[in-house]
Amino acid sequence: MKDTLKEPVASSDSELESSQKATPLRCFIASIISGVFAFGLYLLFSSIVQTYATKTITSNSAIAINLASAVRTLVMGTVALATGVFGMVAIGIFLLGIQLMIQNFKKA
Repeated sequence: MKDTLKEPVASSDSELESSQKATPLRCFIASIISGVFAFGLYLLFSSIVQTYATKTITSNSAIAINLASAVRTLVMGTVALATGVFGMVAIGIFLLGIQLMIQNFKKA
């Protein structure tokens, strides 16, 4: 069987290289975007926690209480994980931008 998918061919290697090269400006913009996502997810997380804290589970069934508790834990854990991931990515990309700036100053 032949692959029917063809990879895009760049007109020159320098064009491909320049379109994918990391620059300090790209790093700082990406860091800001990721930080905004992390901050938004943090606000969502705190809102979810406040909602869950004020609304208790009202049921007589032990299975329903355990299931509701598990779902609440899963939702809070997922949002907390996403917040942490976006926050760490923002920090990492920001530090990459600083490293690229230092390397550019050393070259010049």
